[in-house]
Amino acid sequence: MDATSAFSPHSTRHSMHSRGMVGLLAAVMSLQALAIDAMLPALDTMAAELGAGEANSRQLVIGLYMLCNGIGCLIPGMLADRYGRRPVALVALGLYALFALGCALVTNFTTLLVIRCVQGLCCSALSVVPTAIVRDRYDGDQMARLMSLISAVFISVPILAPVLGQGVLLVAGWRWIFVALAAWGGLVGLWFWRSMPETLHPEFRQRVEPHMLLVHARSVVTTRGAVGYMLSAALIMSGIFGYVNSAQQLIGEHFGAGELFTLVFSATIGAMMLSNIVNSRIVERFGARRVSHAGLLAFITISSAQVWFAFGDWQSLWWFLPLMGANVSLLGFLGANFSAIAMQPFAEFAGAASSIQLFVRLVGSSVLAILIGQAYDGTSRPIAVALLASGCLSLLLILYSERGKLFRRLNPPKRRKESTR
Repeated sequence: MDATSAFSPHSTRHSMHSRGMVGLLAAVMSLQALAIDAMLPALDTMAAELGAGEANSRQLVIGLYMLCNGIGCLIPGMLADRYGRRPVALVALGLYALFALGCALVTNFTTLLVIRCVQGLCCSALSVVPTAIVRDRYDGDQMARLMSLISAVFISVPILAPVLGQGVLLVAGWRWIFVALAAWGGLVGLWFWRSMPETLHPEFRQRVEPHMLLVHARSVVTTRGAVGYMLSAALIMSGIFGYVNSAQQLIGEHFGAGELFTLVFSATIGAMMLSNIVNSRIVERFGARRVSHAGLLAFITISSAQVWFAFGDWQSLWWFLPLMGANVSLLGFLGANFSAIAMQPFAEFAGAASSIQLFVRLVGSSVLAILIGQAYDGTSRPIAVALLASGCLSLLLILYSERGKLFRRLNPPKRRKESTR
């Protein structure tokens, strides 16, 4: 049974065209990006008002959310494989709005961090369920294409999120940023409830048994063709998340361009949105492996240049910005393709596989990103070294999964079939 036929119209009130699904799933995932990036311009104000300690402590508002979000990923996939994608996603959307309002009401920094942790744990389904829905309906390079389109829309949010946060700060306090997140979460929840059908095929429903999570986890981590891509995605994401954690300090303090922070940050993330669009257009023609392997080699090359400049006498925003933008843009050729390849063997328990893989990627990348962010020493050296190391280790892992052979084409192009009933 292929992924398209696995979509059962009998289990839904209605179905969706692929364009509508891309927009809705991107909106769901955008909530995670907003929870990370919208408050970046307000971190210093927020930390000062709530009595945060050391300067690097402000990064924990971002880092702890991502870490707990990754830890929470273990649960919703198992529930989505039993009860369906819709109810799990709708509960998570409601909790997202509720905890965002809670963040707006805190009176000290510790309480803010606690609520952010709980929000990250409870809302991990917003990352797990979209991947499972796409895997329910597509496979191979088609899945990579759809994931790239979703990512292209989703990634536009980090470009707009700091602008949103800065705009709120111009007319109100930082607490209203969280109120805006709650409102958007409610609107997305209403859209999902009215438009998204249930995509879980009845034959693939799993019983909720804790030991089955261990069984699925063993399958995920011992499948050679998938595990290297899963771990590589975590490593690459850790470097980029490390940049996000320290971006406000790096750009505003080290390079002395605080007034340009929103523009510079949006420019680097915007490059990734464009590359996802390009990837969605070429991945079915050339194959997810060929595109991602070429992108990884380019990532390592550019990271090497970043290390060269970071340790030289060229400490300037004008070399940092194009190199960082180029490396971030390459994620458009790595993230969606790595995820699609890693999910390919697990159609029958896509929800659990998505949970486990996201757990590994998010927890691993978040822990490393926190360490990278906390290593900030007033220069761009920690982030440059982290990017190069993540790229080199990722290449070794990909070589393991591919048994030493890069640029293979395992999913030849075929006529695309999309359910539009």
